[in-house]
Amino acid sequence: MDIQDKVVVITGASGGIGLATAHLFAEAGAKVALAARSADTLTTIVNELHTHHHEALAVPTDMCNKDAVEALMDRVFEQYGRIDILINNAGQAVRGNVADVDIDQFRQIFELNVLGPVEAMQAIIPKMRQNGGGLIINVSSIVSHMHLPSIGAYAATKAALNMISDTAREELTSENIRITTMFPNATATNFGKNSLATPKTNQQGPRPPQGGPEPDSAEAVAQKILEAARNEPHEQYMDRSV
Repeated sequence: MDIQDKVVVITGASGGIGLATAHLFAEAGAKVALAARSADTLTTIVNELHTHHHEALAVPTDMCNKDAVEALMDRVFEQYGRIDILINNAGQAVRGNVADVDIDQFRQIFELNVLGPVEAMQAIIPKMRQNGGGLIINVSSIVSHMHLPSIGAYAATKAALNMISDTAREELTSENIRITTMFPNATATNFGKNSLATPKTNQQGPRPPQGGPEPDSAEAVAQKILEAARNEPHEQYMDRSV
């Protein structure tokens, strides 16, 4: 897809991969609508984009609130008359062994990592149908293909998102709505610091082995997301495994 002048909704856009993606898509000529819970942070980001003459819209949104998610899509559609790309990036992890992971925390991240993207898809698909199609990029994780101690719950949410993406791709192909699943590796952001932790185990999460590759930058992941938007593969990976 040619990104110039396309309307792109990015969730989890207040930091990390989402923020880097917002900047990169804006620089590529897209009209970006940024969603996250922090209204002040989004306003600051959008004001900065405006100073560089980029088209940007801030829509504070709690991705765990179905009404808020629907309002997000309505606001963007009202502003631009179309939505070409949805990047489902908002997410959170929980650390804890399967034997004692906090179930309420597991439920919390399932709500954000799985139900949030599904609700966003349900809100945007009718609008994409009106405009003859569109692209949805669901940001998963390479750990959804792995078995790493202490992050099984998080990996499970991303594995669920993978299945949703694969199934929706088959269901929507005749309507020209395409689905790409993005698989970042370990990334140098505050994602780990913002993870929930089960007090019983107080796990700090897996660490790359000594001498292993350094985490990717948020900007490198954003570049791959932009590449995915342009080429629309079913799955987009980074250039190496964790």
